[in-house]
Amino acid sequence: MITRTKKAFAASRLLTLAAAMVSTVAIAQDVSRTPSGKPDLSGIWQAMTTAHFNVEPHAAMEGPHSDVMGALSAIPGSLGVVEGGKIPYNEQGLRTRDANRIDAIDKDPLTKCYMPGVPRGNALPFPFQIVQSQDVILIAYEFAEANRILYVDQPEIESQVDAWMGHSNAHWEGDTLVVRVSGQMPDTWFDRAGNHHSWEMVVEERYTPMGANHIDYSATITDPNTFTAPWTVSFPLYRHVDESMQLLEFKCAEFAEEYLYGEYRKPGTPKGIPQD
Repeated sequence: MITRTKKAFAASRLLTLAAAMVSTVAIAQDVSRTPSGKPDLSGIWQAMTTAHFNVEPHAAMEGPHSDVMGALSAIPGSLGVVEGGKIPYNEQGLRTRDANRIDAIDKDPLTKCYMPGVPRGNALPFPFQIVQSQDVILIAYEFAEANRILYVDQPEIESQVDAWMGHSNAHWEGDTLVVRVSGQMPDTWFDRAGNHHSWEMVVEERYTPMGANHIDYSATITDPNTFTAPWTVSFPLYRHVDESMQLLEFKCAEFAEEYLYGEYRKPGTPKGIPQD
């Protein structure tokens, strides 16, 4: 016999399901589309997250994350975004991560003005622009003037050599753009905390429009040489709606990038020790 409580619960579930269906229809109507019917992702987008400090949940800490950067990374609600909370490193991968973290101010490729790789390029506090056509999608990043070409429904186009931003093959699953990124150089990191990968890494990105100016972004990382299992990082992307918005020319200077760590190390000072 169904109790009154169970009936009320069942009714509540039906109302929730109906509301979700209405919300989905509203979102679908709100998303601009190309002549082929696919969501039009063209525009300038930017993440609002501290995942570029550390993709794992984190608080302020000494060393490369000290002072202002550490304080910002500890703002409530702006934690890392790895699903499950921890990256599943194997033993050697974890040792390498710990060594990277101690010496991050010297080892992080971004302090040398190198391209950020994927998915780090999408998490940085710099905008990037998507230019979409039916066969290819171009992503241009303000940071380091990096760029990518996504080959849509062209699996025969394969990576010839490893590159900082990898090689991207894309296809649509409903309204979600799915991108397989392979052939990334092993020198890129995921964040400033020393989280890293090997040459064997493959990234599956998913861009799902949640409204006219909001994308639910996720990236699943598979690298059996470094991790014991695949893991996923996710965060929202927001479209800039100002018509005058544009990417600016990016001039990188190594000293300036090191200063962004919030730690200027005086000559002769041991690594990893914050300054007064």
